[in-house]
Amino acid sequence: MRFLVYLLAGLAGGVLGGMGMGGGCVLIPILTVLCGVPQHMAQSVNLLTFLPMAAVSLHVHAENGLLDTRGVLWMIVPATLLSVLGGLFVQNVSGGALRVGFGVFLCLLSLYQFASGIKGLRAAKAGSRDSGYKAGL
Repeated sequence: MRFLVYLLAGLAGGVLGGMGMGGGCVLIPILTVLCGVPQHMAQSVNLLTFLPMAAVSLHVHAENGLLDTRGVLWMIVPATLLSVLGGLFVQNVSGGALRVGFGVFLCLLSLYQFASGIKGLRAAKAGSRDSGYKAGL
C-alpha cells in the first residue's frame, strides 16, 4: 500500500511539474503528511525530482523555439551560488521550521495565484468589452 501512495505522489508531482505549476506543491505535503517522510527528506526528494522534469521541459521548449538564452549566465551563476548557500543554511534549520516556512510559502503562492486570476479575469472582461465596442463601429 505504501508503494502505491509513493507512486501516486510521484505521478501527481510529475503531472503538475510538467504543467508548469510546480510538483513540489503537491509532492512535499503528500510525502510529509501521508507518508510520514521527514521535511528535510521530502524537500530533498522534490529537488531531485525537479532535475529530470526540468531537463524534459527544457528539451520540449527548445524544440518549439521557446527559449530565450540572452543573459542566461547572469541567471545561472547567482542561482547556483544561492542554491549552494541555501543548502548549507537549511542543514541547521529544524524540520518544524522548514514545515512552517513551506506552509507560509504555499499560502503566499495561493494568494498570488488568486490575485493573478482575478487580474486575468478583469483584463479578459475589459478586452471583450473593448473588442465588442470596436466591432460595432
